[in-house]
Amino acid sequence: MISTHEVANQVPPRVDVDEFAENVPLVEAVARWGRAGAGHEPGTRDEPGAHAQPAAHAQPAAHATSALHGIGRLVGSAAFQRDAERANTHAPVLRTHDRWGRRIDEVEYDDAYHRVIAQAVAAGAHTSAAADPGPGANVDRAAAFLLYAQVEPGHACPVSMTHAAVPVLEHAASAFRDEWMPRLLSRDYEPDLVPGKSSALVGMAMTEKQGGSDVRANTTRAERRGADDGGWGAEYGLTGHKWFCSAPMSDAFLVLAQAPSGLSCFFVPRVLPGGERNVFRIQRLKDKLGNRSNASSEIELDGTSAWLVGEEGRGVATIVQMVTQTRLDCVIGTAAGMRQSVAEAAWHVRHRSAFGALLVDQPAMSAVVADLALESEAATLTAMRLARAYDDDATASDSSGAEPAFRRLATAVAKYQVCKRGAGHAAEALECLGGNGYTEAFPLARRYREQPLLAIWEGSGNVIALDVLRVLAREPDAFEAFFAEAGAAAGASRVFDEALAEVAGLARDVATMGPDAAASVARELTEGLALVLQGSLMLRFAPTPVAEAFVRSRLGREGGAQYGALPRGVDVGAILARA
Repeated sequence: MISTHEVANQVPPRVDVDEFAENVPLVEAVARWGRAGAGHEPGTRDEPGAHAQPAAHAQPAAHATSALHGIGRLVGSAAFQRDAERANTHAPVLRTHDRWGRRIDEVEYDDAYHRVIAQAVAAGAHTSAAADPGPGANVDRAAAFLLYAQVEPGHACPVSMTHAAVPVLEHAASAFRDEWMPRLLSRDYEPDLVPGKSSALVGMAMTEKQGGSDVRANTTRAERRGADDGGWGAEYGLTGHKWFCSAPMSDAFLVLAQAPSGLSCFFVPRVLPGGERNVFRIQRLKDKLGNRSNASSEIELDGTSAWLVGEEGRGVATIVQMVTQTRLDCVIGTAAGMRQSVAEAAWHVRHRSAFGALLVDQPAMSAVVADLALESEAATLTAMRLARAYDDDATASDSSGAEPAFRRLATAVAKYQVCKRGAGHAAEALECLGGNGYTEAFPLARRYREQPLLAIWEGSGNVIALDVLRVLAREPDAFEAFFAEAGAAAGASRVFDEALAEVAGLARDVATMGPDAAASVARELTEGLALVLQGSLMLRFAPTPVAEAFVRSRLGREGGAQYGALPRGVDVGAILARA
């Protein structure tokens, strides 16, 4: 009898793997810059020839990475992947009122979402670097964040914002910090808005309908409510509408509003000190292209109680620390998505046959996956090097100020380039799976819809490129620190040296241009800065065949413009061995 439905040549599920161990560039970066490699100066290259050794040489001490291996096995499990899928297919639902007609403004999530975010918080993917600071702390935290975001990116929004809120709250009144900081640093997770919680997640509400990225056009008003009588500092009442409020189920929010002295930063708790609910009206949830597991909303504030953080009129300067940290997490989150794309594509081509051979053994396909892996490795290296620049020992105790100066420019540069590359990278990886990739039964369709968001969040392309111009114009030390880092690879490649000189010359030329002329080349400059930084990191820390392929294809512009059109002579096998 002939069977009408025999399943053959389908790829087995990619489950029950250690996602940390499988990500060789991440393992090496943690060994170099994380706690286990904290003696390694942030920008120095590995020992001569070390980057050409097999991955096993870079394994850090077991005690330092056991937690990351545990996270890797968790997010690589079938159960976690099911929760990730369910959290996205059972989207959040807005409940404005309870059954008796009382206004509650709550967002209801599937239990799968709560399991995912509870595990991320328990692992310290939000604030472990602040709770236990030190050399490598931000790198280890970034690696944990990347692993969770690789499989379920939506929950990473409130996790990231809570992490980024910590430095902002340092500007709050001492009694306020004593109340809230332990809650942000807690590894407990309690989703309900109830008084007396020992933990908290923090969201953000800056943009309005009429202004978007131009937050100085905000019209939400803040009125002072008399003297401070609770030790929390100055209390205000906020009235206005916010067009985008991220993670509206959070326990508190950082909000920008116009006070008498100008745009100011405020902390808005959902539950007030007396236990009653604050006025926080969720108007509707945004119907987004992707990021389905995470709610975004419009909100109305009507005499809403809020406490001033920092000085009146200095709201942008106060909240910019949060924006900078979340921009870094956009880079990490995009690197996470690239890793998922490479892992799924590489798995598929190693198990799928066509025209009489495995796809991985067919040169056209192997070149595509190798090229995707190059992009992923460069993004991972960039993200982890940037995370190292945020560690205490790399900033406050750095008498030269080089690391803070480097990160001020490099964060914007990486946010622009890495996040912009994410969408195209996901599209090409999805294509490797053929029709399966385009279905919601496989994770790359979800990733394809997710990646564009990270290029928009915390400043889309033009906003970031113009920020780069401002940093270069106002902070010459940032230029010096950036090119000291990028220039550490000088002499390793003629192609790299030429590109480095070209982009340094353009950066100097921009300083002499008028505003319009400078803006017209802002994107070109930002992309060039990003590529020489990535090229430098690859030359210093990736195996020679991988580094050379990246430099020739991205900086030398050999080969074609599409993924898979690599320069002739590239060692595709060596690249694929790391994927």
